[in-house]
Amino acid sequence: MKAKMRAAAVHAFGQPLVLEDRDIPVAGPGQILVKVEACGVCHTDVHAKNGDWPVKPALPFIPGHEGIGRVVALGAGVTAVKEGDRVGVPWLYSACGHCEHCLAAWETVCAEAQFGGYTKNGSFAEYVVADPNYVAHVPAGLTPTAAAPLICAGITSYKGIKETGARPGEWLAISGIGGLGHLAIQYAKAMGLHVIAIDPSDGKLAHATRLGADRVVNPQQGDPAEAVKKATGGGAHGVLITAPSLPAFKQGVGMTRKRGTCVLVGIPPGEFPTPLFDVVANCLTIRGSFVGTRGDMAEALAFGAEGKVKADIELQPLSAINDVLTRLEHGDVASRVVIDFAGAA
Repeated sequence: MKAKMRAAAVHAFGQPLVLEDRDIPVAGPGQILVKVEACGVCHTDVHAKNGDWPVKPALPFIPGHEGIGRVVALGAGVTAVKEGDRVGVPWLYSACGHCEHCLAAWETVCAEAQFGGYTKNGSFAEYVVADPNYVAHVPAGLTPTAAAPLICAGITSYKGIKETGARPGEWLAISGIGGLGHLAIQYAKAMGLHVIAIDPSDGKLAHATRLGADRVVNPQQGDPAEAVKKATGGGAHGVLITAPSLPAFKQGVGMTRKRGTCVLVGIPPGEFPTPLFDVVANCLTIRGSFVGTRGDMAEALAFGAEGKVKADIELQPLSAINDVLTRLEHGDVASRVVIDFAGAA
């Protein structure tokens, strides 16, 4: 009889995940098997479960793309990692490695990219198969539960800040102070930026202040674009939109300084009406940023290992996954939930 593992799988879009026993997968040639210790829960998991995006996962599938664990088996030909290494199995599961984008270290937009917890089974399971060339190498000193959010929420926030082009001493506006935004504040302060946080929750704004935000704005108490312009003397040099909200996208462009850059990382459903006159007349840049590369991953984790960035986490067991996803869908998660498989320190 084959050994079994516990997993949470999507069998029908829009329905609760099914907690089930599955055969432990086998690492084939060029693959590794990871025993999962922790896995963060991301809003993307909600989109995956609901089939919200144009390209949908093939059913059934196991979500989860913030998995951290130990390598317990190597497939033939694997040399990039060894048994016992602690690795992260992130959103970018693999890429072709030889197209123009991969050669330019932009593997996240490779046409042949595969994605963990989406096109490949993810880490809402006790074991997961991974590509050793694309796993994150977790620095010593970072616990599994602390590292898990950094390999998605962390890298996405960090890369988005880099894409704004904002320099030390300049203003960065961060819209949405949740799982991504609370990390973005910490990365931005560590990078020498002035931070203005925007969120409709006074509780999250108070949290932002504790994390080091220099100014806070509640969009329910007036025009947030005007508030940001007043506080920053003309608008933020860089704007990072983490909120999956179309109004936040529109507000973000409005609070961008002339010749500034507004970076979009949240992915709300629907179309985004762009104020073309303002974009042209103010020489604005609107840029999408999609997670981050392996190089970005190493940098994002290094901030965590050095104690400069720390996710606020709530630990839950795998058995609570449907409750966690429901809460996340309704905005009832303060920062980041991590599924704790091992209780590892």
